[in-house]
Amino acid sequence: MGNIFGKKLTAQLGSDGYSLGLWLAVISAFGFSFKAILIKLAYALPQQVPVDAVTLLTLRMLFALPFFLLLLWFSGNHGQSLSRKDLAVVIILGCVGYYGASIFDFLGLNYVSAGLERMILFSFPLLTLFFDAIFCRRKIRGYEWLAVLICYSGISLAFVHDMNVAGVQEEIWVGGGFIFLSALCYAFYLSGGRHLIATYGSSRFACSALIISTAATLAHFGVSHPLNALSQPWKIYLLALVMATFSTVMPVLALAAAIKRIGSAPAALIGSLGPILTIGLGWWLLDESISPIQIGGALLVVSGVILVGNGGRKSAASCIVEKTQE
Repeated sequence: MGNIFGKKLTAQLGSDGYSLGLWLAVISAFGFSFKAILIKLAYALPQQVPVDAVTLLTLRMLFALPFFLLLLWFSGNHGQSLSRKDLAVVIILGCVGYYGASIFDFLGLNYVSAGLERMILFSFPLLTLFFDAIFCRRKIRGYEWLAVLICYSGISLAFVHDMNVAGVQEEIWVGGGFIFLSALCYAFYLSGGRHLIATYGSSRFACSALIISTAATLAHFGVSHPLNALSQPWKIYLLALVMATFSTVMPVLALAAAIKRIGSAPAALIGSLGPILTIGLGWWLLDESISPIQIGGALLVVSGVILVGNGGRKSAASCIVEKTQE
């Protein structure tokens, strides 16, 4: 009976590309949301010397590196080679953008809840507006300022929630600052890489930048840690492996496949489930508290991102066209 049901479900999803795309978008949102949970679980694992942010990030990138190399090899079989100028841009974006976003995120989660982390990170589309205003030389529109106001009002409510439950309130400001820097770096990475995505494709650009960020992570570890710091309990290895596959490689591939089937707008809309999913997972797996003010803040953040995503789609497309014509 189970086999018959599974075959019917598989056949239905295979024949309905849009339904498959919706499920892929949900899986992607869940994978991205689960990353903060895995990091918090690793930090909380009892051992004589708890794993630190740099070591955990290094393990995650080492486990993910073979997948990046394999995907780059497949995506690089067709298309033009990177020019020296574009390679330099990829190196800058990989180091400053993706590596910076990763290390600040891992550092920030030492201090704040997974729910607050996801809400601050989820503001990156709004931060991308400011980089687009610089790179595309265009004014930020009225509805975009409104979206910024709505989103950061929601983050303020989330701060109030964490302040009420935190033992040391100064840590919330420190952690929140790190997470904001992470969102800023990721917004720079996305905005600066748009013309490269249009030229070389999203998979090839992302894999190239991720490989560069892996090299930056290894360099950071090499100058700040002894090699034996990588000797960790098997549970840390398992969490890092799940983080690399389920919360790094898989959601990137699932999102790309979802966009191909349903388009970027519906995929982004489903991705807005991220903060809500993280809050729920944090309550379930980390025993983090949930309050009405936190839920209200999450809904404001999601509303602000949806507003700017819907209203700014045409502007973002024109920005890409203008950059590719230069």
